[in-house]
Amino acid sequence: MASRSAVIGIGQTKYDAKRIDVSMPGLVREAALRALEDADLSFADVDAVVIGKAPDMFEGVMMPELFLAEALGGAGKPMIRVHTAGSVGGSTGIVASSLVESGIFERVLCVGFEKQSESNAMWALTVSPPFSVAVVAGAGGYFAPLIRAYIRRSGAPEDTGIRVAVKDRQNALKNPYAHVKIPGVTFEQVMNSPMLWDPIRYLETCPSSDGACAMIFASESAAAKAPGKPAWVHATAMRSEPTMFAGRDQVNPLAARMNAADLYKKARITNPRAEIDCAEIYVPFSWFEPMWMESMGFAEEGQGWKMTYEGATAIDGDLPVNMSGGVLSSNPIGASGLIRFAEAAMQVRGQAGEHQVDGVRKALGHAYGGGSQYFSTYIVADHKP
Repeated sequence: MASRSAVIGIGQTKYDAKRIDVSMPGLVREAALRALEDADLSFADVDAVVIGKAPDMFEGVMMPELFLAEALGGAGKPMIRVHTAGSVGGSTGIVASSLVESGIFERVLCVGFEKQSESNAMWALTVSPPFSVAVVAGAGGYFAPLIRAYIRRSGAPEDTGIRVAVKDRQNALKNPYAHVKIPGVTFEQVMNSPMLWDPIRYLETCPSSDGACAMIFASESAAAKAPGKPAWVHATAMRSEPTMFAGRDQVNPLAARMNAADLYKKARITNPRAEIDCAEIYVPFSWFEPMWMESMGFAEEGQGWKMTYEGATAIDGDLPVNMSGGVLSSNPIGASGLIRFAEAAMQVRGQAGEHQVDGVRKALGHAYGGGSQYFSTYIVADHKP
C-alpha cells in the first residue's frame, strides 16, 4: 500500500421491495448525499466517482451509469464503473480505495445500487445467452446442490441453515435500513416456511431489494480534516476463477481461499478468528455462512457449522457475523457487497446504533458473486495500518 486510505463517510438508503418514491438517479443521490453529510463534504470536494451494480439485465437498463453522473456530482470528473456480478459492491469499494492508496485522488465517492423492482432478476438469471449454459432455475437452483454437497462433506445438521436465518433476521430488527423485518421470528417459523430449492427454505433466502449504499474514501491528509472517526483500510483483496473447469471445488472455491490468504498476509493477520472482532459476510442463502467461515479461515474445513451451533457468530459471540441482518435481510444486489464493507466500517467507527458490537477495533467486509467465482474482501480498523 503506497499511501493510506480511510473511510470518512457512509450513506445508505432505506432498503425495500419497491422504492417507487425515487427514480434510479434519485436512489443513488440519496445514498451519496448521506455519505457526504457524514463526512461534512459537498460534491465539489470529491475528485472522482466509482459506481457499481449487478448485470444490466437485472434491471433491463443498459449502462445506467451514463445518465447517473450528474446525480452523483460526477459530471466533468473521472467516473468509473465496476462490474464483478454480485461481488461488485465490494470490488467497487476496493477500486475507490485503490485510487486513494495510489495517490491519484484525495477523496473518492463510491456508490453501489440496484433497483430490482424495475425488472426481473429471476428472468435475467434464466436467459440463455449464446455459447453459454442456461442456469434455468435462478440463483437458488444453482446454489442448492452446492449446499447439499457441503452437508454431505461436513456432516452438518440439517437445521444449521435455520439457525443462521433466525440469527440474521433477529439482527435485522436492530437495523433501521433493513428491508425484511419479522418481529418475533422463531426457529419454527423459518423451519415451516416453504421449501424453495431443497434444502433452501423461503426464510433462508435473501429478498429482492431496491437500494443504494455510498462510501467516501480519503487520503491520510484528507481524513485528518474529517469531522468523524475514520475507519482505516488495512488490506484489500480480490480473486476470481472460471465458473466451470475440471476438478473445481464449488463448496470451498480455490479463489475464495486464495483471497483470504492474500487479505490476511497484507493485514499481517495470522489468526483471523482471534484478531478480527466482527465480520459482515455475503450470505444470500443461510447455509453460506458456515461455508464461508471455512473458506475465510475462521474454521477448519468441515467445521464451519459448529460456529453456528456454539453461538460464535451471534452478535454476542466471539466472532459476530452479519450484525446488520446481512444479505438475508436486504439485497439490492449491486449494493450488497458495498453494504458489507460499509457495515464493517460502521462497527469500527462506533456508529452502528442498536447493532453495534462493543469494543470493535478491527472488522472484515466480504462479498462474492457469479457462480461463486468472484471474491472481494477488505479489513478496516480504528487505527492506522
